Amino acid sequence: MSEQGTITWGDFEKVLICAGTVQRVEEFPEARKPAWKLWVDFGPHGIRKTSAQIKHLYPADALVGRQIVGVINFPPKQVGPFVSEFLLTGFPTEDGVVITTIERPVPDGTRLA
Repeated sequence: MSEQGTITWGDFEKVLICAGTVQRVEEFPEARKPAWKLWVDFGPHGIRKTSAQIKHLYPADALVGRQIVGVINFPPKQVGPFVSEFLLTGFPTEDGVVITTIERPVPDGTRLA
């Protein structure tokens, strides 16, 4: 068993992990580490924004139109002058964070099952 222990199905159901499509990407010069500001369409959950330290692996034009996976029910988080409204999921590597993407298109807002 991992250090985190086990969780119940009810614990998993509390985390709203959904597919969304990146609509817009902007520079975030005020960030301490290189980051983008992203606006993502989560369908019925609306368009939400986040900051993401993924500039090392992803130029802005490679992100727009791409479907990603986000946790959308964390409380908003102030990141410098910007309010982040969801967590972009990914896997840390030596080269930077590899974002979690969708293998084939699903409707925006579809929940991870």
